[in-house]
Amino acid sequence: MTNSVVSDLLGRSNRLGADPRNTNYAGGNTSAKGTETDPVTGSPVELLWVKGSGGDLGTLTEGGLAVLRLDRLRSLVDVYPGVDREDEMVAAFDYCLHGRGGAAPSIDTAMHGLVTAAHVDHLHPDSGIALATAADGEALTRECFGDRVVWVPWRRPGFQLGLDIAGIAEKNPQAIGCILGGHGVTAWGETSEQCEANSLEIIRTAERFLAERGRPEPFGPVRSGYEALPEAERRHKAALLAPVIRGLASTDKPQVGHFTDSDVVLDFLASTEHPRLAALGTSCPDHFLRTKVRPMVVDLPSHAPVEDVVARLKELHEEYRAEYAAYYSRHATPDSPPMRGADPAIVLVPGVGMFSFGANKQTARVAGEFYVNAINVMRGAEAVSTYAPIDESEKFRIEYWALEEAKLARMPKPKPLATRVALVTGAASGIGKAIAVRLAAEGACVVVADLDRQKATDAAAAIGSSDVAIGVAADVSDAEAVAAAFRAAALAFGGVDLVVNNAGLSISKPLLETTEQDWDLQHDVMAKGSFLVSREAARIMIDQGLGGDIVYISSKNSLFAGPNNIAYGATKADQAHQVRLLAAELGPHQIRVNGINPDGVVRGSGIFAGGWGASRAAVYGVPEEKLGEFYAQRTLLKREVLPDHVADAVFALTGGDLTRTTGLHVPVDSGVAAAFLR
Repeated sequence: MTNSVVSDLLGRSNRLGADPRNTNYAGGNTSAKGTETDPVTGSPVELLWVKGSGGDLGTLTEGGLAVLRLDRLRSLVDVYPGVDREDEMVAAFDYCLHGRGGAAPSIDTAMHGLVTAAHVDHLHPDSGIALATAADGEALTRECFGDRVVWVPWRRPGFQLGLDIAGIAEKNPQAIGCILGGHGVTAWGETSEQCEANSLEIIRTAERFLAERGRPEPFGPVRSGYEALPEAERRHKAALLAPVIRGLASTDKPQVGHFTDSDVVLDFLASTEHPRLAALGTSCPDHFLRTKVRPMVVDLPSHAPVEDVVARLKELHEEYRAEYAAYYSRHATPDSPPMRGADPAIVLVPGVGMFSFGANKQTARVAGEFYVNAINVMRGAEAVSTYAPIDESEKFRIEYWALEEAKLARMPKPKPLATRVALVTGAASGIGKAIAVRLAAEGACVVVADLDRQKATDAAAAIGSSDVAIGVAADVSDAEAVAAAFRAAALAFGGVDLVVNNAGLSISKPLLETTEQDWDLQHDVMAKGSFLVSREAARIMIDQGLGGDIVYISSKNSLFAGPNNIAYGATKADQAHQVRLLAAELGPHQIRVNGINPDGVVRGSGIFAGGWGASRAAVYGVPEEKLGEFYAQRTLLKREVLPDHVADAVFALTGGDLTRTTGLHVPVDSGVAAAFLR
């Protein structure tokens, strides 16, 4: 980076975006005007650098900036066809790009280019939006700021709004920015430092005004019976409800879930005014594009039994879908995009918290964060006035905007396991870790379950952020530990769709040396453990109503009678028959149950490293370091089997190409004729 204007812009953007009081995730945009040498003419050229579409200020880099020639951008004023055709101007931005232009220009580009100040910030602070959505926002803006900040009535983002703000800035030379009705704030300055200072002055002044001028209990008094449940009780209840809610929210298309029980959410749901305010919906376009126009709210007290809440959720969901379809019908025109789905993105349960949903974990989490922003906005507006968001018709115009539809069409094609939540046991090392890594690479959210919590957490962290993988402790032989692992999965991602029974250990002894303890340990971990994991998985999958996959990592030894292997071989045969039994039982629920029979997985295997390798090497009379080679040479393909090959088989069974396959055992053994299924 050689241009100091760009360096200053990125520094300012990152500082503003790092503080959630200033703007929400991926919300708002910043810009700077400056000059560079045109590589074609060798002459100076005036440029506009502006945050591109879809970027986040807190993490903005130079690649996330759109770069436009300022003279060409401002010349668009002369060909502007009027507000009825302003959407056409977005395509015209492409003809203003300088060189490759960097990121795609956003809808707010005109605002940044037409305002004459060298630096412009457009932000979505809760405090600013609170004033912007107050019923008497214009008067409150004047009271709060005097003439330093000007009120701009609501107008949908676009070229005309850019013209409006540019005109207001020109007519009010004393102003440092404006409050955009129903939307957010815009500030400007002749230097980057001045622009940032002006943005922060607007935001902090609004915060102080709301705090000092606001009335206590803006949401009204606490509603008896709707108070937050104790933490352990509410999180247990949330884990039971999450799969049901996720299933409802996935009626039109599969979704990943996120749970929030912050004080902001719980206090809002405990108030008397939350039903009225929630029904009004959000206002800032950044909010309702992610949260939909309004949430679905359970109208039962905190201590209502789970069964009653589930029954009410199903009723409310039908009502929500009908109302959303009516909303679409009220406002759709022949040119409107098709309805994208009528399920809620936000579900509020008093005493418990908020469930938010999206096409991936990050989207679900951010939707919840945006609704927290909306609660803060409602609190501020109600503290000094009455919350009055933009009209429903205007929300529809943005939600079903052709430009928004085009933006969605540009999204990359989802990976095969996108929206699926996988739980893999024994996943901190060896075959389980390879499976977890592969499933995450194919788009799944992954719960790494292992006896050792720290190893599970470390393995999950190596896969990615908590939006991709989490680690949980799970002694699969303990029913409560198994249930706790699944509750963690439900709270993290909304439920579970794909479970891999991989946890295991091996004890290689002759019959006469095999103890009861050896036998019980093998069967507790693999036979009983697989049963407990599958039982809990089935409960959640049935509650979700989305089908699912259960995969058993069995063994060639479930079929092949090898020496000195009674406890291990018998429990693997138990697992193999569980596959057949559960495939028959769970098929009506669209839950597919399949098995994989590996053999000779020496390198990278936790079992072999734990002593099994030495035992088997002794049985076959080969050096332990040659055991993998020995196993390979006795196969038909003469090739060694690695953990990744088992992971490949798991993906083959669950990746979408074998949707009509259940009760199958797939050998991953390089060809052991004695273990052929037929």
